[in-house]
Amino acid sequence: MYKLLLGAVGAIGLTASASAADLAARPYTKAPAPMIAAVYDWSGFYTGLNGGGASSRACWTITNDNGNAVTPNSEGCHDATGGLAGGQIGYRWQAASWVFGVEAQGDWANLRGSNASQTVRIPATNQTKIDAIGLFTGQVGYAWNNVLWYVKGGAAVTDNKYSTFFTATGVEYNQTSEARWGGAVGTGIEIGFAPNWSVAVEYDHLFMGTRNVTFPATAIAVSRADDIHQNVDMATIRINYRWGGPAIAKY
Repeated sequence: MYKLLLGAVGAIGLTASASAADLAARPYTKAPAPMIAAVYDWSGFYTGLNGGGASSRACWTITNDNGNAVTPNSEGCHDATGGLAGGQIGYRWQAASWVFGVEAQGDWANLRGSNASQTVRIPATNQTKIDAIGLFTGQVGYAWNNVLWYVKGGAAVTDNKYSTFFTATGVEYNQTSEARWGGAVGTGIEIGFAPNWSVAVEYDHLFMGTRNVTFPATAIAVSRADDIHQNVDMATIRINYRWGGPAIAKY
């Protein structure tokens, strides 16, 4: 009886071992891959196009008539407004989230404005036209991945034409022109929307100062000189293409 009991226990043990051997192995779970975030890189050369509008405030003060100095007398002010379009080229480099750059921008402009002169006996109109604007600036910005906010500052130049004509007939009797240099400050927000492509909106203020401008004598008018004060406000939409890596991998 004792031998029979030992045999039964042994048979049960063998059966249990065989059943355990038939069980599937514990499945292996692969560790998840590390997350990789794409970080936009603003570094590199870029070029692009821009377009928008501008307004220039011009105030004229006569200081000389026919070669003779006169007591400065205001002729009044006007706003020369209109559209502009052009292009820009620059270079940026990025350090962490900070972005630094330099840029040159040139725009064709069609800004025009006038007012009735307050100093002449025969009704006459003074007119200012700006045909072109140039900016040469440095930039400092801060990037949130593909969104960049920046400020800029540097030099500005405007191509100005000044004229005076009889209000009743439109006949011009004084005319002159100048390229005026001044300063510029601005700010913008730029968004990268595709590899190497970005779009921006930008505002700039140009401090063009006061210059004494001489109007040469003509067949129907004597010479004169005016102090002309000018500043410009301009807003543009810009699109840029950049030669540089669109993104870098960050774990």
